[in-house]
Amino acid sequence: MEIRDIRIDQGKAFDWGRASKDYARYRDIYPEIFYQKIRERGIGIKGQKVLDLGTGTGVLPRNMYKYGAEWTGTDISPEQIREARRLAGEAGMKIDFFASAAEDLDFPPASFDAVTACQCFWYFDHRKVMPLIRRFLKKDGGLLILYMAWLPFEDPIAGKSEELVLKYNPCWSGAGERIHPIEIPEEYFSRFCLEDHEEMELMIPFTRETWHGRMRSCRGTAASLSPEDLEKWDREHRAFLLKEAPENFSVRHYMALAVLRKKA
Repeated sequence: MEIRDIRIDQGKAFDWGRASKDYARYRDIYPEIFYQKIRERGIGIKGQKVLDLGTGTGVLPRNMYKYGAEWTGTDISPEQIREARRLAGEAGMKIDFFASAAEDLDFPPASFDAVTACQCFWYFDHRKVMPLIRRFLKKDGGLLILYMAWLPFEDPIAGKSEELVLKYNPCWSGAGERIHPIEIPEEYFSRFCLEDHEEMELMIPFTRETWHGRMRSCRGTAASLSPEDLEKWDREHRAFLLKEAPENFSVRHYMALAVLRKKA
């Protein structure tokens, strides 16, 4: 499904379906502390029902499944959902996945103890999504927003990789990250209170192949480049890694989370 949003990549079209195979293979990279921080907030634990918005290939529900919550994952991309169902099925996990834009979801009131949004919050039309989230949540339910990104100014491999994406996709707005709290749109503060937030640095291990796959599965490459430009980027990025990166290395990232609690 092709998406155009003037807030993202200057309105250049992208389609996560084009990256879904790479996404399924290379984007399950969150370290254990990422999931520990979720559990510390009392989210995704036994007895809860949790809705994961923008689930992609179901990375969050699949990794949190062992802690006992009942998960539902939704994503705008049918191809991403197809991969999520495949991966969950292969692991013997019973997770409900279905394709829908967050703005079009329809669940009964008070269906979920928590709603999560990982790597996707900025894509939403918050004027439409915020009231839906509030309606779906039970009394005192929580919205957990999660994010993890490489740090191009602190990590030379990340920085050079980012430069190569921008060479072929100068409209890409995913570059230049620095550590900062998650930005919460004003719409939320009339119906939610910010209960907690945290930001921390992480070192994430990769090989040349898995880092290349991580970069290939980002919005600025496979999801939006033409086949010809993707092939050129692919060759150049592989050549850079072969020349300047060891076979095994770690890339400096940061993670951020924010917990919003539903007001009475």
